[in-house]
Amino acid sequence: MKIDLHIHTKDCSDGSLTVEEIFKKAKARGIGFMSITDHDCVDCQERAIKLAKEYGIRYITGVELGLTFSHPDYKGGKEVSLDVLSYGFDHRNNAVKQKLKEIREWRELRAKKILENINVEFEKEGKELFTERDLETIRENVEGSLGRPHIADYLIRKGIVQTRPEAFSKYLERCDIKKFPFYIGDAAKLMKDAGGILVLAHPNISESPSLRRLTKSLDEQTRIIEESLIKFLDGIECWHSRLDNESTRHYLSFVKRHCLIATGGSDCHQKPVLMGTLDIPDWVAEQEIFQ
Repeated sequence: MKIDLHIHTKDCSDGSLTVEEIFKKAKARGIGFMSITDHDCVDCQERAIKLAKEYGIRYITGVELGLTFSHPDYKGGKEVSLDVLSYGFDHRNNAVKQKLKEIREWRELRAKKILENINVEFEKEGKELFTERDLETIRENVEGSLGRPHIADYLIRKGIVQTRPEAFSKYLERCDIKKFPFYIGDAAKLMKDAGGILVLAHPNISESPSLRRLTKSLDEQTRIIEESLIKFLDGIECWHSRLDNESTRHYLSFVKRHCLIATGGSDCHQKPVLMGTLDIPDWVAEQEIFQ
């Protein structure tokens, strides 16, 4: 059975396929257990649950949350971003929906401030500055939560950069504004009160928020988890499309040692379509917490 517990949609996040298109492809690829984990948004969960039944695919509710984290031994205690995944929660829970609404509203303000910072760089380079109309155009192409990938795509569309990685390295990393101040204790309480579990996402990849932003050492990463995160976590994402084999082995050993669950997913934004391409063993779906 193919498993993919980390997928993003066009409707509610920064993917490029609709919920309906995702399920059609998931069925064609033989995925038997999956979760849609849009950024800070659960609006697609009702449709996903319905479609999962229609396609005969086992499904669990999911969401990806951006957190603020710091550790006194790294980067002088400076705050960095981490991502966590929550599964199995009640997607109709009012507290969850209200908090995610607050986060999405901050995303809108953050996007505006990022464009203002990009304009500072444009001015140095003699480029035409972004206007309010540019922000409106970006919004028009977002059906879910507005994020930096949408700004990257707009930079590509305007011919300013050629690729998303170039957009991030040249502008978006340098011009970034902090995410909504949301901490792991708050996220754990919110999602567990709604019946969910909390999983640390992609712990050692460089392209997304992860512990790699604090240290490249796997041993140091897991020490940070033991010291500051483990009491809030139910599991760790041990398979990911950009997580190398050494990291997978290290984190599998760690979760087994600490009686946590192991999850895995492509983190598919459908550019290209990565759903179901990871070799995630069947026992992941059989873990007690998923029953």
